[in-house]
Amino acid sequence: MLEASGLRKSYGTRTALAGVDLEMRPGEIVGLLGPNGAGKTTLVSILAGLIRPDAGTVRIGSIDALGHPHQARRLLGLAPQETGLYPTLTCRQNLRFFGELAGLRRRELRSAVEGVASALQLTDLLDRHVQYLSGGERRRLHTALALVNRPPLALLDEPTTGADVRTRAQLLQLVRELAAHGSAILYSTHYLTEIEQLTASVVILDHGQAIARGSVAQLVAAHATNVVELTFEGPVPPLLGSALGASIEAEGSMLRVRTHEPGKVTAAILADLGPRASELRSLEVVQPSLETAYLELTGRRYEHGTRNGATRVA
Repeated sequence: MLEASGLRKSYGTRTALAGVDLEMRPGEIVGLLGPNGAGKTTLVSILAGLIRPDAGTVRIGSIDALGHPHQARRLLGLAPQETGLYPTLTCRQNLRFFGELAGLRRRELRSAVEGVASALQLTDLLDRHVQYLSGGERRRLHTALALVNRPPLALLDEPTTGADVRTRAQLLQLVRELAAHGSAILYSTHYLTEIEQLTASVVILDHGQAIARGSVAQLVAAHATNVVELTFEGPVPPLLGSALGASIEAEGSMLRVRTHEPGKVTAAILADLGPRASELRSLEVVQPSLETAYLELTGRRYEHGTRNGATRVA
């Protein structure tokens, strides 16, 4: 459904994408992960035809999306990070307008509006003006606009940012239903648990490059290990070093130890601290998970979302 190859994009001297390839099949959900500035939004914007790459190709279905952007846009739905709604119109009018832009007419349009409204619990709000909606209701409507025509390819850029628990659950359920009916969905998020709940495959971007691709299980098996994290009131005190038999990384007040024996390593660290134990603010053991695989690949913890398999000792 999607084939992107060699995508490059720079803004002045800053490289946003440095040769990204991405393929997606009908019915596939791909979770797009990466730190801020990794190139996620640039990639989504290029695929949606909002900006042109400096190099590379994009095919959506059988269409050259860069050569024929208007034809390609009829095959995709886009929900960017920022909500784009007409506040003086009703929810129904917003949905009808975006449905018409996607080529829907008359009975087909009416059915599509009612269907997406039902899926996202918007039916009772259809005749309410957008300016009177809550934040969660606006987020649901924003995503509904992208999915009203049940597009063959959906690009969802952090669709649950700022959403409440109920809204998040409804959005995830609709994504599953669309995939089950054959839509390919690129899902960018700051919440790792959403990727696991969607049973999505994963692409990790960092510094404008796709550094990993695979299922959650594949990434965990290939890259994840236990991580012991200690946070101190001041700089990390000198301790243990290579005697731990583990990979140690100190940065500011944070000490990270990657190890296959977290219990043994934790006990050794606490014993070695001695009187300096009073400087320890927290100790966390993070078990192998998508989060620790992400940490291993990028060198950074994920910015937001629930930490999976973590035990905190404060």
